[in-house]
Amino acid sequence: MTKKMSISTSKTSLVLFLCQIISALDVPLDSKLLEELSQPPTITQQSPKDYIVDPRENIVIQCEAKGKPPPSFSWTRNGTHFDIDKDAQVTMKPNSGTLVINIMNGGKAEAYEGVYQCTARNERGAAISNNIVVRPSRSPLWTKEKLEPNHVREGDSLVLHCRPPVGLPPPIIFWMDNAFQRLPQSERVSQGLNGDLYFSNVQPEDTREDYICYARFNHTQTIQQKQPISVKVFSMDSLNDTIAANLSDTDIFGAKPVTERQPVLLTPTGSTSTKVELRGNVLLLECIAAGLPTPVIRWIKEGGELPANRTFFENFKKTLKIIDVSEADSGNYKCIARNALGSVHHVISVTVKAAPYWITAPRNLVLSPGEDGTLICRANGNPKPSISWLANGVPIAIAPEDPSRKVDGDTIIFSHVQERSSAVYQCNASNEYGYLLANAFVNVLAEPPRILTPANKLYQVIADSPALLDCAYFGSPKPEIEWFKGVKGSILRGNEYIFHDNGTLEIPVAQKNNAGTYTCVARNELGKIQNEVQLEIKDPTMIIKQPEYKVIQRYGQVSFECVIKHDSTLLPTVTWLKDNDELPDDERFLVGKDNLTIMNVTDKDDGTYTCIVNTTLDSVSASAVLTVVARPNPPFDLELTGQLERSIDLSWLPGDENNSPITSFVIEFEDALHEPGVWRYQTEVPGSQTTAQLKLSPYVNYSFRVIAVNRIGRSQPSEPSEQYLTKSASPDENPANVQGIGSEPDNLVITWEPLKGFQSNGPGLQYKVSWRQKDVDDEWTSVIVANVSKYIVSGTPTFVPYEVKVQALNDLGYAPEPSEVIGHSGEDLPMVAPGNVQVHVINSTLAKVHWDPVPLKSVRGHLQGYKVYYWKVQSLSRRSRRHVEKKILTFRGNKTFGMLPGLEPYSSYKLNVRVVNGKGEGPASPDKVFKTPEGVPSSPSFLKITNPTLDSLTLEWGSPTHPNGVLTSYTLKFQPINNTHELGPLVEIRIPANESSLILKNLNYSTRYKFYFNAQTSVGSGSQITEEAVTIMDEAMASRQVDIATQGWFIGLMCAVALLILILLIVCFIRRNKGGKYPVKEKEDAHADPEIQPMKEDDGTFGEYSDAEDHKPLKKGSRTPSDRTVKKEDSDDSLVDYGEGVNGQFNEDGSFIGQYSGKKEKEPAEGNESSEAPSPVNAMNSFV
Repeated sequence: MTKKMSISTSKTSLVLFLCQIISALDVPLDSKLLEELSQPPTITQQSPKDYIVDPRENIVIQCEAKGKPPPSFSWTRNGTHFDIDKDAQVTMKPNSGTLVINIMNGGKAEAYEGVYQCTARNERGAAISNNIVVRPSRSPLWTKEKLEPNHVREGDSLVLHCRPPVGLPPPIIFWMDNAFQRLPQSERVSQGLNGDLYFSNVQPEDTREDYICYARFNHTQTIQQKQPISVKVFSMDSLNDTIAANLSDTDIFGAKPVTERQPVLLTPTGSTSTKVELRGNVLLLECIAAGLPTPVIRWIKEGGELPANRTFFENFKKTLKIIDVSEADSGNYKCIARNALGSVHHVISVTVKAAPYWITAPRNLVLSPGEDGTLICRANGNPKPSISWLANGVPIAIAPEDPSRKVDGDTIIFSHVQERSSAVYQCNASNEYGYLLANAFVNVLAEPPRILTPANKLYQVIADSPALLDCAYFGSPKPEIEWFKGVKGSILRGNEYIFHDNGTLEIPVAQKNNAGTYTCVARNELGKIQNEVQLEIKDPTMIIKQPEYKVIQRYGQVSFECVIKHDSTLLPTVTWLKDNDELPDDERFLVGKDNLTIMNVTDKDDGTYTCIVNTTLDSVSASAVLTVVARPNPPFDLELTGQLERSIDLSWLPGDENNSPITSFVIEFEDALHEPGVWRYQTEVPGSQTTAQLKLSPYVNYSFRVIAVNRIGRSQPSEPSEQYLTKSASPDENPANVQGIGSEPDNLVITWEPLKGFQSNGPGLQYKVSWRQKDVDDEWTSVIVANVSKYIVSGTPTFVPYEVKVQALNDLGYAPEPSEVIGHSGEDLPMVAPGNVQVHVINSTLAKVHWDPVPLKSVRGHLQGYKVYYWKVQSLSRRSRRHVEKKILTFRGNKTFGMLPGLEPYSSYKLNVRVVNGKGEGPASPDKVFKTPEGVPSSPSFLKITNPTLDSLTLEWGSPTHPNGVLTSYTLKFQPINNTHELGPLVEIRIPANESSLILKNLNYSTRYKFYFNAQTSVGSGSQITEEAVTIMDEAMASRQVDIATQGWFIGLMCAVALLILILLIVCFIRRNKGGKYPVKEKEDAHADPEIQPMKEDDGTFGEYSDAEDHKPLKKGSRTPSDRTVKKEDSDDSLVDYGEGVNGQFNEDGSFIGQYSGKKEKEPAEGNESSEAPSPVNAMNSFV
């Protein structure tokens, strides 16, 4: 108690009082608490100070208030008590102070004009309303008056006065005609602020009889109409005709000419005027001038600038409007009216006054017994307002004494208040332009702490976000607030937390470990209370794959991704926006779980697409831009300028580039004279250029069009330009590609490429064709032909060089002198065959042929080369003839030798040689006979193995299809193959050439053998054929094996072994297909076949061994044909010595490009497997 006294007697600062007031007013009181606490009345609703009512309707004067206990209401009228019970027309709404005055049942609104004030009162004080001035609106009729017609001379000024009746509030004025159409207004004719219609100068079209002024009274929703005003404007011509009959000589309408006049102000009058406006209102200044021509109005502020953002010009700049004026807008405003003859100005001195306005309005004060406080009421105005205080509606000077308060001008200081100090105070600030009235109560309460936040309220926040835990409280004196973590936790302190004055606990960056139960404790000297709340921390929602910027061609498909990650307890919703608005209602937009797909994209789809993910706690978004690109729109507005004979300037405007920059423009032209409808390339310019100077040809009717090009493609062509026909001229160029080539031995065909139509340069295009024999002193022979492309000169010697030229000409002259070309008259077949043909046989498949060249004169044309015809007559080994198939090799140019590859060994051949020119072949040389030596034979035609026994096999074979010589013998080699596919020792047997079968004896029973068989000539061994076979099993052993095989354990063992073998075979098969070797192949590599021969020195051939099939067991016999090739070192000739076949090719020097070696012939392969297939038991034994 001592502590309280010391506080009340000390000089507490005003700042402390204000802090207490703010903290008390910021407490979030709920409705239940408000019902329990006592509170002085507060006016919540009232009618405006100047209250204009419709006299035809009931008058409702509002006055609503709140308080505890609920307040009662009373009224004063014109300063005295208004007893509503004594007036049957007046009632008060239940539980309200609002008055309802019944006018519609016989009452008159004028009887209730006056100043009303409402008082709301309860046991804690009384609040009062503003003085409400009630006035019924008035819309009186126009006074009747006789309006004389206005006769005005053209060019004079005129003012039509409206003078509306005085109404409440003032009416809105406008001018219309009899058809209810607003009269047009302009700089010359306009309506002033007072409603009058001003003509700066009249014109004949202003003549009419229905200028009508209307006044609209909005309150009563009525419109009053003035009598129509007639205006007749006399022009000078009509005035001269009627002046004598209608006017006296002294009338002002003398026949003076219409003259221009300098400006004269119609309003305001004089050179200066004054204007007073209140702060916050709209300042309207007006200047309307007469004159001819019509003056133009300009406004300036002397010594300053017009306020930039608050200044507006209306009524064709005749009205200056400044909104929300302040004292700073005071000053002199000058309007200047000017036309071509001069100017006039007017200065309006503006003074801005101010009705009172608040600087600090008094605020309600809630205090505890013994506390201190202040009410402050500060206002300003021009002139400065006076401040007066009332207590419960009574001037404070005559109000009941209260020792706790002290009035100090605009402040009331309260010290050590008690509950009886509760009251409502009114502050009145007034000057000659108005007043302000504010109610503020002082409510002295003694209340224990109350926590208004619901118990166990659950707060959910996102990790790393602020967490705000409410502890809304109330108490008087103001309680102290403390927070604890958990029920028995220690008090929370430190920088980790922020404690707000309203009791809220803030955790600036909430983490997972901040989750849990929090306890709020509120205490003051009258008690203590606590409340628990729960805090849960959730994982933030994230977009882990955001939409990306996309560029897509028109009519394509695009997709934006939006993949999210969120707390499992939160349910997210994904929304897509386009340009911050909803997606278009279009089936082309497909929204999936994690994406947005747009089908058949169009230009209107261009924009920014945003993926928004919302949960109940957070929201994230990501955006991406979609740019729709397309080929550019065609250029337009083509224009031709700078027309000259040989050039013209073309300009154009580019079309829309459709989001892909234009890289170039292609210009095409049409020649409507020679090729109508055909557009040809003219030139191309960069995309930054929209003009081009184009070169022109004479005698062309040009039209141009432009095509825009961007990265996507070419636009449609523009519309064609206008046509431009160039003048004719002689040709600028001669025909191209002039040639002289004879088609017959006695002619010369001169051909050329005709000029195109636009190259003719004029009408009458022709050609001058000239020729003469070269190296002979002859004159030029010339002929002029029509527009053709060929001329034939007959009777020429065979294959003689000629000089030829072709010159273009037209009706205007010749082209420049053409250049000469060399041609030849026609060729004839060669006359002489090559002589001294010699053949040198190099080996069994290759020969070289030589010949002497023919004399050039006998060629009778361009020497193209020599052809060698050769053919096989017969095989020397069989002495049998076959169909003769001639082969041809061509040797280009002047070569005199060549190689004949691909010959068959041990054969007889013939050949001849012929010279070739452009006309054809000459006669053949005498046939030359030559023979090829023996070669190695091909493989035997087949190898069959039959009749297997325990120790023998029978072999049968066929002779080689191509023996290539005289067979001398056969060679048979064979070796056993064991169970692991390894090869045993190799045995070789020589067999006479006349044998065709052999029985091999003393072989091992139940054994697989591999056989190698080939033939020999005197030259060497041919390629071999291979085969495999198996001898049969001994019967006694077979029976023993059958006995074992019937045992159950043996059957199980064999099944396991068979399965293992099957797996191994599959592995081997896979390895073999990948190119690996299995043991048989490795064995063969280790023990090389003796028949694999090195290159032989004598004939340059190679013995070839093919293992492609030989190592495969249980396959048919196979053989590989021998490859007859020539060693490079065995011949002095290179590849250039070979000719080409009928379809072959030559190099420019006549060398042959083709196959060097002989052609391989396919051999038929046949062979039989063993006639007795091995039994399952034998097959099983072969694996053991």
